[in-house]
Amino acid sequence: MSDQFFRQVQVGHHAVFAYLIGDLRSGEAIVVDPADDVDELIGLADLNNLKITEIINTHGHVDHIMGNAEMQEKTGARIKIHEAEAGYLDKIGDYWLEMFNARKSPPADEVLRDGYILRVGDFEWLVLHTPGHTPGGICLYHPEQGICLTGDTLFVGSVGRIDGPRSSGPRMLDSIKEKLLVLPDHTRVFPGHHYGPSPVSTIGRERIANPFLNGKFRIDI
Repeated sequence: MSDQFFRQVQVGHHAVFAYLIGDLRSGEAIVVDPADDVDELIGLADLNNLKITEIINTHGHVDHIMGNAEMQEKTGARIKIHEAEAGYLDKIGDYWLEMFNARKSPPADEVLRDGYILRVGDFEWLVLHTPGHTPGGICLYHPEQGICLTGDTLFVGSVGRIDGPRSSGPRMLDSIKEKLLVLPDHTRVFPGHHYGPSPVSTIGRERIANPFLNGKFRIDI
């Protein structure tokens, strides 16, 4: 698996993690949640002889999609997001765009569904639909490397917020239990924000230590 490139990059001012994933042999790459610092992400790809061909959004909140337009303009990359989230890209209002000093994202070029296989050169990532934080939230899982990008569903030591109009605490807990906690304990958790004590965790560690999963904290519905 040495030909696979994987890099976690904290971007912008909202502790968002973007991910650059590539196949060093084919030169193909995708970027997950390019929220900001687009030139830095493109420069990292160029440095490793990678071409970004796809933008994957774990969900449609403005802090995760605010770099879509610039990234697409500079690379020609196609935007992919879950089918339940695609319409939201057009509905982000001026209030939120002004608050985050953001540009509206272009529309999705393709929608994703649960079980979709995302191919990056010779490598395959499985799309896991994990609604709760938003209706179309997704995680990306690579079984062979034991990596899961958990977006705003599962953080290190916490879980995604459920105070939005389209959020649901019960759905998010079901998503975590049915889609994430069933993964092997050694699976590394790479979240959508640097909100915890470390940028990376494991499923086994979160099962035991995450207070929202071990019963110490309650998720208010």
